[in-house]
Amino acid sequence: MFIRSKTITCFIIFGIFCFIQTVSAQEPVMNYIRARVQEVSEVHTKGEYPMQQAQVRLLNGPNAGATIDIQNELTADREDLRIVPEKTIVLQHIERPDGSEVYYFQETFRLNHLFWVFCVFLLLVAFIGKKRGLMSLLGLIVSISIIVFIIFPLIKAGWNAFGISVIGTFLIACSTILIAHGCNRRAMLALLSTCITLICAIVLASVAVELVSLFGLGSEESVFLKLDPTLHIDPKGLLLAGIIIGALGVLDDITTSQVATVDEVSKANPTYGFKQLYRSGLSVGHEHIASMINTLALAYIGASLPMFLLFSLGGGAPAWVTLNSAFLAEEIIRTLVGSSALLLATPISTFFAARSFSR
Repeated sequence: MFIRSKTITCFIIFGIFCFIQTVSAQEPVMNYIRARVQEVSEVHTKGEYPMQQAQVRLLNGPNAGATIDIQNELTADREDLRIVPEKTIVLQHIERPDGSEVYYFQETFRLNHLFWVFCVFLLLVAFIGKKRGLMSLLGLIVSISIIVFIIFPLIKAGWNAFGISVIGTFLIACSTILIAHGCNRRAMLALLSTCITLICAIVLASVAVELVSLFGLGSEESVFLKLDPTLHIDPKGLLLAGIIIGALGVLDDITTSQVATVDEVSKANPTYGFKQLYRSGLSVGHEHIASMINTLALAYIGASLPMFLLFSLGGGAPAWVTLNSAFLAEEIIRTLVGSSALLLATPISTFFAARSFSR
């Protein structure tokens, strides 16, 4: 009798365990739906912020064409979270295990306007840049494809982020220069100069990151990637990869410009030898460097302007503590390594061009 009762108890416990596992496995399913706002009204609630009542028409999903009512709380003057009539918005559609559905407003739908801005840019490239501009755009597409379809998947798969990014950077350099400028003497000299300068930038970045004791955890995004148990990414390698890819973005400009300058000077002065061509190329390169360093620094600052402004407030901390923070140190190293690569690229590309075009 005791054995039978024990067996029944075990079956009951096992059944309860299976039921709990089944219920816990039934997680809510979330989809994203586009909707067109038809009517909006604001009502003040007892809480701190007012509430928007909106009537929207679903544009896709299983209930496309249906009209539903949603609520949206206006939080702390966030204009980006305000629902506006006659606008297309993005909704979170959550299907609960019990069969009920709920919709939440996420943000404004922007892809249609982004498409028209891109079309204007494409027209400017075709009208002003002509064939060379379109080939440059093709090189950009190839470069982005290498990053998205080669570098990112391999890093997510657990490969060394720094090593993969270095290889990918050289692939990007080859594709960008050869596609945009063609396979000619100028392009080959620019590619050679870019690759040599990239090697110098890699060494500089590695030494600087180790010297300053950076671990790639200066931003919230890096911390989230580090805490994700499904990813095995080295934050320091990711930081070095970002520095190298960022430096490559400006190296193409200065190496191709220097090689083209020396080539044109040699055509205008056929009697010039190596020294005259090198001196003339450096004269133009110095002016180019002065503007490019400023452009590079402002590009990095502009990309993280809200974060820089937040750090400038200080919160009562001394200035040296703010400058000592990991985030600012990473941005400073990023700017200094990129600027150093620019400085090295000028004499390197000018040297190879002068040796090649001298009579």
